[in-house]
This record gives sequence, C-alpha cells and structure tokens, in this order.
Amino acid sequence: MVEQVDRLAGEQLVAGMIRADVDADAPAAVEQPKGQPGQLRGQAWGEGEDVAVIAQAAESGDHDVQGAGSTVLRPFQVAATRVAQPFRDAYDYIHGLANAKSENKRLREQNRKLRARDIHTVALAAQVPGLKRLLHFEQSRTFPGAYRAINTAVIVPPGGPFAHSMTIDRGSSSGVQLNAPVVSGAALVGHVTNVFPDTSVVTLLTDPNSFVAAFDPRTNVRGGMLHTGPGGTLILDQVNKQLRVNKGDVLVTAGTHNARYPDLYPYGIPIGRVLSVGATDTATFLQVQVQPYANLGSLDAVAVLVPKKQRR
Repeated sequence: MVEQVDRLAGEQLVAGMIRADVDADAPAAVEQPKGQPGQLRGQAWGEGEDVAVIAQAAESGDHDVQGAGSTVLRPFQVAATRVAQPFRDAYDYIHGLANAKSENKRLREQNRKLRARDIHTVALAAQVPGLKRLLHFEQSRTFPGAYRAINTAVIVPPGGPFAHSMTIDRGSSSGVQLNAPVVSGAALVGHVTNVFPDTSVVTLLTDPNSFVAAFDPRTNVRGGMLHTGPGGTLILDQVNKQLRVNKGDVLVTAGTHNARYPDLYPYGIPIGRVLSVGATDTATFLQVQVQPYANLGSLDAVAVLVPKKQRR
C-alpha cells in the first residue's frame, strides 16, 4: 500500500513537471481558446481526483498501520492486565481491611464512652433516693435547727460485716468538723472521727467503741446504744428492769442535758426501732434489741451536721 502511494505521487509529480514545461514554452500573448471551458473543468477535476485518491490511500495506510500495531500489542496488554490484577486485588483488600479496622476501633471507643455514660447515669440514679431522704430530713420539722447539713457522697463504703467505718468526699475545706454527727435521711449513721482537707472518716454506730445516748419518746426511757447485736442489730443498754420498753418503739438521740457536757448528737435524730425486749432473773438491765433505720452496709450519700455557731 505504501508503494502504491509513492508510485502515484511520482506520476503526479512527473505530470506536473511536463505541464510546467509546456506552459513555459508557449507564447505569452497566446490566449486560451474561449470556446473550451468544459476541457478546463475536466482537467481541474482530474487533478483534484488524483489528490483525493492520494489522501485516501495515505489515510488508509495510517489506519492499516495503527490496526497492525494494536494487533501486535494486544497480547502484551492482556498479559500486563492479568499480571497487575492480583496486585490491585491485594491493594484493595489491604485498604479495605485498614478501613474496617479503623471503623471498628472508632465504634469500640464510642461503645466504651456510651457504657461509661450509662454506668455514670445509673450511679447517679442510685443516689437519688438517698439525696431525696437527706433533702426531706433537712426540710422537716425534726431537723435540728441549730445545725446545717453538708451533703456528701460515700467514696469508700465499709469493707465488710466487721468493718465499722467509711470515707466521705468532704473534709475541712468544706466545713466538716471532728465529732460531727452523720445521718442518712432522717436516720443516724455515726460521727466523724478523722478529718482531712478533702475527705473525712466516719465511724458507724456498729463500731464496738461507739456510744449514743438514746431516748424512747413513748415511754420516756433513756439508755445507751452500745455494740452490735446479732444480724447487724444494736443493743440498748443500761435500761433498768423496772422501766418499760415496748417492741416497735422508736428510739431517737437523747441530746444534751448538761451544757457543761454537750452530747455529740442533737436531740431527736431517729436511731432505730425496737425488735425485742427481754430480761433474765439475775440481770440488772433489760435486753433490748434495736434494728437501725440506716442501712449501714450500702450507703451512697450522707449528710454531716455542723453547728451553725461554734461551741465554746
């Protein structure tokens, strides 16, 4: 095909040279015959046809060359695609795996935060009943008017049935004082035995060394609340057998009777209810068993009672 194109181009070149020589030899004054316009148009058309044939042949040659090149390169393209495909697949797998790990990590962190928030919400909800009891007691008529309440959370509860102290998250910086009474709602818990700037230690009623002056408003009987009885109960001691204490009576703190010897606890804080009353023939005092109102083993929030005026 290329040879044909070259041959045709050579022939056209020779014909052009011959015509140029003829035109050069012709006299300049000789005019072309006016009566042969068709011959001139035919000659021009013939020359244009020859140029079109040459261009078409060249274009056809280019397409043939391109087609031949594509045919030759096609196997190499297929082979390159097959070789590269596993690497593309491996890259897509690794990229997808990295994205999945990143998303999994983000979801785990989100779940952790949600669980922590749920736990915090549950913990706050568990404190609501205790806080309500404290608020109710503080607003009730039985709240000792000479005191103010410092509400606080229990950060270290009693460590077991034989532990008789706990730690609260308020200390001297909040106004907590040594020997201050501690209540849960309208129930006596114990008193402060150690004070730090931001925390305090509270000794419970169940401590063997604890003593609370108690009073039975129903029978006007007084006694001392002492050590722990069976099942976490308290014992009301120093009640003469001739006095009367009934099962179900409510015992409260007796308060101060002598200004020279003020009591740690103001009057009227509920301590517990009488479970049983007994006596033996040889005993001097009644055996009075008392169930404390405060659940000393599961306290979440308490209030420290601090005098509004400093004691002298």
